[in-house]
Amino acid sequence: MARKIVVTSALPYANGPIHLGHLVEYLQTDIWVRFQKLNGNSCYYFCADDTHGTPIMIRAKDEGIKPEDLIERVHTEHLRDFTSFGIEFDNYYSTHSDENRQFSELIYNRSVESGAIAKKTIELAYCDNCKMWLPDRYIRGTCPRCKAEDQYGDSCDACGGTHQPTELINPVCANCGTEPVRRESVHYFFKLANYEKQLKKLIEEGYTQTSVLNKLEEWFRTGLKDWDISRDGPYFGFKIPGEEDKYFYVWLDAPIGYMASCKNYCDRHGLDFDNVWNSDEYELYHFIGKDIMYFHALFWPAMLMSANFKTANKLFVHGFLTVNGQKMSKSKGTFIKAETYLNHLDPEYLRFYYASKLTATIDDIDMNLEDFLLKINSDLVGKLANLASRSGPMLTKKLDGKLGKLDDQGKRLMEKLTAAKDEIIKNYEQLNYAAVIRTVAALADESNRYFDARQPWTTIKTDPETTRTTLTAALNAVRVLTIYLKPVLPMYAEKIEAFLNIDSLAFSDVGQILQEHKINEFARLVERVEKEKVDAMIDESKDSDAKQVTPPQVTLDEPIEAECTIEDFMKVDLRVAKVVLAEAVEGADKLLHLELDIGGIKKNVFAGIAKAYDPQELVGKQVICVANLKPRKMKFGLSEGMILAAGPGGKDIFMLNIDQGAQPGQRVH
Repeated sequence: MARKIVVTSALPYANGPIHLGHLVEYLQTDIWVRFQKLNGNSCYYFCADDTHGTPIMIRAKDEGIKPEDLIERVHTEHLRDFTSFGIEFDNYYSTHSDENRQFSELIYNRSVESGAIAKKTIELAYCDNCKMWLPDRYIRGTCPRCKAEDQYGDSCDACGGTHQPTELINPVCANCGTEPVRRESVHYFFKLANYEKQLKKLIEEGYTQTSVLNKLEEWFRTGLKDWDISRDGPYFGFKIPGEEDKYFYVWLDAPIGYMASCKNYCDRHGLDFDNVWNSDEYELYHFIGKDIMYFHALFWPAMLMSANFKTANKLFVHGFLTVNGQKMSKSKGTFIKAETYLNHLDPEYLRFYYASKLTATIDDIDMNLEDFLLKINSDLVGKLANLASRSGPMLTKKLDGKLGKLDDQGKRLMEKLTAAKDEIIKNYEQLNYAAVIRTVAALADESNRYFDARQPWTTIKTDPETTRTTLTAALNAVRVLTIYLKPVLPMYAEKIEAFLNIDSLAFSDVGQILQEHKINEFARLVERVEKEKVDAMIDESKDSDAKQVTPPQVTLDEPIEAECTIEDFMKVDLRVAKVVLAEAVEGADKLLHLELDIGGIKKNVFAGIAKAYDPQELVGKQVICVANLKPRKMKFGLSEGMILAAGPGGKDIFMLNIDQGAQPGQRVH
């Protein structure tokens, strides 16, 4: 009997582009969803952009646009990238929606009624310089547990623990680098400990993989703490019912976005949401990364319990992506955006490579670029596509494109291939895609050995019908292997289906045989990966790194962690520059556009001094300019240098003015 399944992936944050690390999860999920559909099950895949929070608000302000405009633009970009990689959502929605607001208020109100919400007066971090309450991700400091430095205000990447921002050691505002002060505010808390027994029971019944149980046990041993679900304004999000300037914390309404996306789909397709989402008729599965396991394994199910909604059947947790054995690095060009990858390489290369690495564990997967080249060229091109490219053209050019019948040897080959079906289905179901790829590669080897042993390139000269029999077996092998790989390589499968002149393939077709059937002209399936293209992708990622601006995150009280040599420092070329033009920058309240004369050389500079200086007063002044700074493309134009200024920020920024007797272009030592 066919199953009915609902699947979600974690919601990508609408504050930046999709990169290869993100794609581990969405490709893992998409492969599983496609497998379920190809195996005859009904399966819906829901996701959305996570759109609320202070970072969204700040970025929109910096760009001079409304948060709504920012999230709409990023939504288009995210969906474009996902679609390009063959990721096929049934609905890709947004947490900034009426459905999400309604569900957030409903769950909150039910939690209040069930006694799961408490009010507390707490101390919070506030930045006097930025004039704002600091959300968790806008505070950096040393972890209070393991003492790892440069960690966020809510969790530690090093030890996986969670904490309050006020517990950080040596905290700083991630936006301006100053030490925050503490202020009192009344906040709403979800009493997580009320649901400890239910959560333990849920986990004992198989809610997560066994590989994460130790971590969950550790959290239970240390005690479940109340969870702050509110934030003070200004904040981009949903207001808490009955409040004027307090909002739901983004982590409350983000997972509710799964429900909102499902509700939106159901309403548009005439389905009953309560039946699809909240009944036993449908299974429910969440795919997430291990960095958000605490929220999905504890807070999210507890919240659902408090509001009388069902919890998921299982939480599938995966590890991170490393490249060449290390964390993705912007300086090394291995922090690769989806868009950058697509400028150089076929998206199905990545689908195939990730599948060859993915298992049901939470171990990190490594994208070794040499291994990537080898695996694509050897397995995908050399074994799988090569079998089709050697068989198809010979049949169409020499034998009118007509398949014959299998002989005993061909039947034995097909029996070996079809016998693998149950094991392949089991491995897909259990997320063991690496085993699927190994099995298919071994079956491709078996099929190629059959082809080579029969030597159709020789028999075509003397025995055309024997050749037809050989090619019939080879192309039936291509067909079965394509079915096995279709969840991983949907676009590749479409090409095979068109070439073989057959309907869309499914797992139920594995046992069928194509005989006395006319095929179409062969079209090239996949190209070899050229090292030059991989190198070009890395180079482009390095270039884009220069465009990434990281807010200062240290104070004078912290030790200096990196040294530069005197030779490095001497590379900085300081010159006297005369301000020829100074004007405000539309859409950027902190920037001034300056045109500088550096001894007959004109340079455009965008300087963050708008709050401290009137542009009209700057014209004619002489300043110090870093003349050999690499140009940086900004939203507002190309900035070709930097003027020397210092201060804590805002109105307190002071330029170093030079005596008018100095000549523009004169070097400063």
